[in-house]
Amino acid sequence: MIDFHCHLDLFPDPATVLDGIDSRGTYVLAVTTTPKAWRGTSRLVGKRPRVRIALGLHPELVAQRHHEVALLCGLLVETRYVGEIGIDGSPPHRGSIELQKSVFDRILAACAAAGGRVMSIHSRGAPAAVLDSLERQRTSGVPILHWFSGTKAELARADALGCWFSVGPAMLRSRKGRELAAAMPVDRMLTETDAPFGRDGDSPLMPWQAYDCLDELADLKGLTVDILRRQLIANLRRLPKLVEWSG
Repeated sequence: MIDFHCHLDLFPDPATVLDGIDSRGTYVLAVTTTPKAWRGTSRLVGKRPRVRIALGLHPELVAQRHHEVALLCGLLVETRYVGEIGIDGSPPHRGSIELQKSVFDRILAACAAAGGRVMSIHSRGAPAAVLDSLERQRTSGVPILHWFSGTKAELARADALGCWFSVGPAMLRSRKGRELAAAMPVDRMLTETDAPFGRDGDSPLMPWQAYDCLDELADLKGLTVDILRRQLIANLRRLPKLVEWSG
């Protein structure tokens, strides 16, 4: 199983979640919301071979914590994974969008200077702005658009730019989410939960529930579940410039 976008450190009991990840053999990308959280999450995870920790500065926090971008850029030498980063244009965060763009551009430039990184990217309410930044900085690495919610035209533009996409059970509950997932290139897709924000009823999704969307996603792509499962693993293994996942 693959959960390529979850907030492991924001679960009420991360240690118990890690035990579940270990026992099920789940591959996890644990994104962080601030550079300072990256160190703590790294200590929490330790040397688990199937869990990677991404270095992030969430766009929703940029207005208050934009000064931490320098710390993020300084820590890039220690990781191949960056996230959650991006731009949020939803009403509560629209007032800081120019600052968000500046921070995102700086992170992308730093990733490019470091040789490229695997990036989990937030684009809610601002897909065009995110794609503009990625287009300006083509050598920043592998952009993986998490829970993409733009238009079909914006999806086509992202596809043309070589973007990847992570989708999960919560995204596929909406008609728009299913329509977008159906149009995404299957050889550049991964699964995610966005847990604990992604929910299963009243409870947060767990990383090993990322594959709860597999039946529906296989139907949308016209594939068997077994073929889709093998495709997702192949996608994970061939991510350019990604350090090898062991186990």
